Amino acid sequence: MHKLFVVEDDDNIRELLMYALTQSGFNVSGYADGRLFYEALNAAVADAKTPALILLDIMLPGEDGISLLKKVRASGKTEKIPIIMLTAKGAEHDRVKGLDLGADDYITKPFSVMEVVARIRTVLRRITPKTDALADLVAGSITLSPGKRVVHVNGTEITITYKEFELLYYLMRKKNIVLTREAILNRVWGSDYFGDSRTVDMHIKSLRQKLGEAGGIIKTVRNVGYKIEDKA
Repeated sequence: MHKLFVVEDDDNIRELLMYALTQSGFNVSGYADGRLFYEALNAAVADAKTPALILLDIMLPGEDGISLLKKVRASGKTEKIPIIMLTAKGAEHDRVKGLDLGADDYITKPFSVMEVVARIRTVLRRITPKTDALADLVAGSITLSPGKRVVHVNGTEITITYKEFELLYYLMRKKNIVLTREAILNRVWGSDYFGDSRTVDMHIKSLRQKLGEAGGIIKTVRNVGYKIEDKA
């Protein structure tokens, strides 16, 4: 049974999420603020009971979700935990910032509880990557190692999120082939994903930024999607 942490200051929303997730077979703990959450996370790590996933609201009293996201990603003991952010409708800046800092996905309020459950299951299914081969992939100055789940640019390892790795892996496997946004959503997020193509665009933007100059190899094909263009 997967252990989940839900960090949400609105009592009604937190209790609703906890109930729905418990009914869906998860072991759930809820926290109303960052201090309680971080204390519980440290205790869980110390007891080797690290949560499988964290559902983290951005707007929290005291320390906000973005700051907590930074802390989780900065620690070697917690940096790999998948994190789904809960964001206010229209708060695109917060979503982009969260993705830049390592969030694996985001859900916009108001949301369907069944959507939350489905999105969590999609992320958890992908914790163990289903790679077709473990050989390194190379495109331009980028080297991706599926077995080790690391990416190097000009020999220097860069840090990207779980979803960004899956996205880059798919693009590199299909390099020089134009991939539609729909195909990318289906492969990287799963057929039961409820979001739209803007999710792909935001992740591509974040991935390009982290790759630096090497990110220019990811080309936008207008009105269609994206491809990695590697003439070599």
